[in-house]
Amino acid sequence: MSTTATPSALRGPVRKERLQPTERQITRRDVTGAELGEVPLEPTIFGIVPNEAVLHQVVTAQLAAARSGTQATKTRAEVRGGGAKPHRQKGTGRARQGSTRAPHFSGGGVALGPKPRSYRQRTPKKMVRLALYSALSDRAADERIVLIDRWPWELPKTKDALAALDALDLGGRVLAVLSHDDVVADRSFSNLSEVDTVLSSELCAYDVLRSDWVVFTDRTLPGATNAEEGDPDA
Repeated sequence: MSTTATPSALRGPVRKERLQPTERQITRRDVTGAELGEVPLEPTIFGIVPNEAVLHQVVTAQLAAARSGTQATKTRAEVRGGGAKPHRQKGTGRARQGSTRAPHFSGGGVALGPKPRSYRQRTPKKMVRLALYSALSDRAADERIVLIDRWPWELPKTKDALAALDALDLGGRVLAVLSHDDVVADRSFSNLSEVDTVLSSELCAYDVLRSDWVVFTDRTLPGATNAEEGDPDA
């Protein structure tokens, strides 16, 4: 008996439609807290629906890559001593032994112990980028993204950094995304345990997720249209 396939079976699996990125704006300010207008955020970076599965996989890989993997134990071939046979093969009533450096002897080598290794996991560039955009979109949805025009300090001072945090009303753990020219700002924040700094070219999803606030400047804001031409951090 022949059966006819239904139209739904011929269509195959139905793809889930992607949601359109959300348009968001952010208030641009200076280090004194004065508002300088509204700036639109790039929807494909700050307005997507976070992909939690990709976030988990990428962050796990980033934490694994940070492990040193230098732990090591010596095998019976590497432990010093044990060259002489402890007793003759037969006639003693004891089990035959060839060395006192076997794993079951005190002071012997370690069987199946850890050796230096790499914990790195392969993560494609598209996954790393999607994880970063998901983390930034999550912070943008919670209104935890801050944009200032620049860090105007000429000399590194922790006092100026604290004043800026108070003026911007930032509490908890803060991540300041800097450009290569923000050396003074980097040194100003270096004595503050609650503030982390990172170059815009090295920003990753883990840095964003472990921070309560993410502070960008005009030069480091991803997707900014007002970035200077030729700026390597743009």
